[in-house]
Amino acid sequence: MSADPCSVAPAVVRLDTYDRSEIFGDAADPFGVDAWGLVWLPKEHHFGIRADGRLLAHAGLLVLPLSVGGSRMDVVGLGGVAVATDQRGRGLAAQVVGGALEHARTLGPEFALLFCRPDVSGLYARLGWSEVDGDVEVEQPDGPATMPLRTMWFPLRRGSRWPEGPVRLHSRPM
Repeated sequence: MSADPCSVAPAVVRLDTYDRSEIFGDAADPFGVDAWGLVWLPKEHHFGIRADGRLLAHAGLLVLPLSVGGSRMDVVGLGGVAVATDQRGRGLAAQVVGGALEHARTLGPEFALLFCRPDVSGLYARLGWSEVDGDVEVEQPDGPATMPLRTMWFPLRRGSRWPEGPVRLHSRPM
């Protein structure tokens, strides 16, 4: 007996290119973060879920330099997580983030990091992300700035624990 093709979830795939208008159309502030005036870096690795030729969900990755408590390391930044409005509530965010994290484990750093609005931090907490304590500094065109969004981390290796101390991203956020 074969499975109903409509009940099979589309797979997460690596994307050669990504244009956020595929998901959001011409929405002015699709991530709800423009009010903070931050300058973001583009992602280098893109993952998505497509069905019937349409992009339903996206997540991007970028390796970035960071210091915690004065010790430098690289992290894999996760950003640009998006699900088409009419597709929300179907688990696509968890699926696309999970697929991106599988790839993140191959990039070398011990941790993944993301920035998100407080109203979506619960979603990431349910996916195993933990909030970073204290302020996080990020680079901006006018110099270092305190990140106004929540900062969350995820272990890319079994048993990894986030170090203690002040956090500074030595680049613009992703």
